[in-house]
Amino acid sequence: MEEVQEIVIVGAGIAGLTTSLGLHKLGIRSLILESSGSLRITGFALAIWTNAWKALDAIGIGDSLRQQHKQIYWNLSTSTISGVQTATMSFDAKGKHGDHEFRCVNRKLLLEALSKDLPSGTIRFSSKVVSIEISGFYKLVHLADGTILKTKVLIGCDGVNSVVAKWLGFKAPTFTGRASIRGCVNFKSNHEFEPKFFQFFGKGFQSGFLPYNDTGVYWFLGTSEDKVREDDPIKMKQFVLSKLGNVYVPDEIKAIVENTELDSIISSPLRYRHPWELLWGNINKDNVCVAGDALHPMTPNLGQGGCAALEDGVVLARCLAGALLKEQSEETKGKGDREREEYKRIEMGLKKYAKERRWRSIELISTAYFIGFIQQGNGQVTTFLRDNILPAFLARLLLKRADFDYGKLKIS
Repeated sequence: MEEVQEIVIVGAGIAGLTTSLGLHKLGIRSLILESSGSLRITGFALAIWTNAWKALDAIGIGDSLRQQHKQIYWNLSTSTISGVQTATMSFDAKGKHGDHEFRCVNRKLLLEALSKDLPSGTIRFSSKVVSIEISGFYKLVHLADGTILKTKVLIGCDGVNSVVAKWLGFKAPTFTGRASIRGCVNFKSNHEFEPKFFQFFGKGFQSGFLPYNDTGVYWFLGTSEDKVREDDPIKMKQFVLSKLGNVYVPDEIKAIVENTELDSIISSPLRYRHPWELLWGNINKDNVCVAGDALHPMTPNLGQGGCAALEDGVVLARCLAGALLKEQSEETKGKGDREREEYKRIEMGLKKYAKERRWRSIELISTAYFIGFIQQGNGQVTTFLRDNILPAFLARLLLKRADFDYGKLKIS
């Protein structure tokens, strides 16, 4: 069975939902294909920096999320080797493009907010894409259930294992040799933690703790020890506690991990796309493009993965709407001419999007990888840099990368 759709977005993650909602705000409908049976909420929480709040405001859900999440004003970094507090920095600062804003946001609440304002039927769950085929000015998207979707625009927001990115010629993301354990705990009463980003650095690992509301705290531990990739939450929890079992880590911090339920702990290998692949790779081709982790998988050390996906969504919606809403030229007469002209406009719109996102993606991937390499290294040089130079530099770098102007959702 063949079905015709104007725009097909593969993946109902942050990038896919943001792109669809941005298009909806501009009067354009799209269809999102999600392979799972419901919204994917793995990861528990994520850092949302200044640049991402601008995107959330642009699509109309910023204020509702602010009401549910505390603003974090300080970064405190401590060495578990020396016990010295290596950096203290305020996030309550002003950048080139306005005041900074940083909150830790519950991933489930973010995805629900993004999907809530979409028209009914926009997301089609249990729809796994198996192949893509060219058909004139259209793309044929083949699903596992035998359905074929004929679309004018195909957008891949299908994560690190993206089918669309593979079709564009990108290689699978590279494993860094590092892994991340993440967890989330919801206390029965007020946890009384101040709105601060608590970071601890030790030999071969980095951990962080961020309260996101009065009862919830998100935590993570990044390490170069590959053995934590075991799919056993009991061993993951024991591993984290062994790393934090240090006299310089406060008992109340250790208690966060101790109080985390086993089903609220996950571990994942850290992967990234080589920056040079984006230099010559096809972010777009014909009427196809990628966004989010399908475009720029990166390590979490900069806290910009989800933020960059929100940026992608706004820029892509703006560029695509600008192409689709442009009036036909007077010389266009027959159906074939109209299709050809629209196809060219779409292609130009996606090229514009790719041009805007290429260097931004390269910059974020490179910076995140470099920071992670230093933070989770265990050599003498990396240890010296981590304990003496990197903490204060990193705090400033977090703000600098978040101080970025990618334009508004409005079509010029």
